Amino acid sequence: MTRAFIAFGSNIHAERNVRSAVRLLADRSNLLALSTFYRTAPAGGATGAAFINGMAEIETELPPLELKHRVLRGIERELGRVRFTDKNAARTIDLDLVHYDDLVVASLELALPAPEIRERWFVAAPLAELAPDLRLAGSGVPVRELAARLGRNGMTALPTLTAELRRIAHE
Repeated sequence: MTRAFIAFGSNIHAERNVRSAVRLLADRSNLLALSTFYRTAPAGGATGAAFINGMAEIETELPPLELKHRVLRGIERELGRVRFTDKNAARTIDLDLVHYDDLVVASLELALPAPEIRERWFVAAPLAELAPDLRLAGSGVPVRELAARLGRNGMTALPTLTAELRRIAHE
């Protein structure tokens, strides 16, 4: 079994879509843990409603591209995700494979570990909560240190939603 981390993001009916995505991911994988979920301002010049972001740790036997296309993209399609050329557009749900054991991939289709871990607080902080001592390939620095450098930049923890999502994950 391979340990993988999946980043969640939504800003269209965010709470409802994140709940549904957690339920579907738990049904389609061995969901081990969920980070705290946060309300965050749109990043990268995006406009619109605030996002809800968090992270899941799973175990899987699927290779990374199959996990991405069959499971994660399948859940996104089921929840009405429409992909636009604008990577910062509003979305019902975004599920990104950000880390897959110690695998390093740099292709047009997949980048592992995801560069966003080093750039975006709402990816680094939840990952650091689940795997603080994880060292990204090429960095040697624990994820907790990367997250600390980025700070929390206006992230607001959602403890009630997080508790609910953790219950859903273990139903």
